[in-house]
Amino acid sequence: MANPTLQEISQQLDSDSTRDRRLALVALRDVAPIDAVPLIKKVLNDPSLDIRSMAVFALGIKQTPECYDILLNLLDDTDYSIRAAAAGALGYLADQRAFEPLVRAFMEDTNWLVQFSAAVSLGNLKDPRARETLVRALDSEAVVIQQAAIAALGEIKAIDAVPDILRFTQSEDWLVRQRLAEALGNLPSPKTVSALKYLSKDEHPQVSASAVISLQRLGEAPA
Repeated sequence: MANPTLQEISQQLDSDSTRDRRLALVALRDVAPIDAVPLIKKVLNDPSLDIRSMAVFALGIKQTPECYDILLNLLDDTDYSIRAAAAGALGYLADQRAFEPLVRAFMEDTNWLVQFSAAVSLGNLKDPRARETLVRALDSEAVVIQQAAIAALGEIKAIDAVPDILRFTQSEDWLVRQRLAEALGNLPSPKTVSALKYLSKDEHPQVSASAVISLQRLGEAPA
C-alpha cells in the first residue's frame, strides 16, 4: 500500500474519528519536519487528550525552528499530561534554551509526571548546570523521579555527584540500582569502581549485567 499523501493525511486529521486522527499522526513519521509540523499543529488543541499528547511529543521529533516556542508555551498548559509531553519533547530538541524552563518545570510543577519528564530532558540536554536540580530530585518520594535523576546525572557526567547517588546502591527497587549501575559508567572515580564491583554481584541479573558493562566501559574488570 502506498504511503498517504500530505493532502490525505491532512484530511484524515480533520476526521471525526479519533482512530483516524491517531493513524494520521502515525503516518507523519515518514514525512519531512517542514511538511509535518503544520499538520501536527492542526491537532494541538484536539478534543482527545491522547491525540494532543501525541502531537505535542511529535514536535520534539519533527524539529523545525518554531517547535521550541510552541513547546515552551505548552509547559503552562492546564493539563499535566500535556505539560509532561512538552517537557519530554524539549529534551528531544536538545536546545540549550530549554535548560531554565525545564528546571522551572521541575521545581514549580506539582505533578510527578511533569517532574519526571523534566528530569529526563535535563539529562538529554547534557548541561552540567543541571547538577543541583538533579541532586535535589534524588530526595523525591517518587521512585521514578529518583531513577530519572540518577540517569540524568550520569548523562551530564556529574562526577562530583557520585557520593550523592551511591546511597542508592542498596535500594529496594532493582530499577533504581540498574539506573545507578548505568550512570556510574559515565562517572569515573575510585568510589565508582568500588560500587560497580559491588553491583556486579547484585541478585538481579539486569543490575549485575549493567554493572559489568559499566566496569568494562571504565576499563575495569569485574571483581
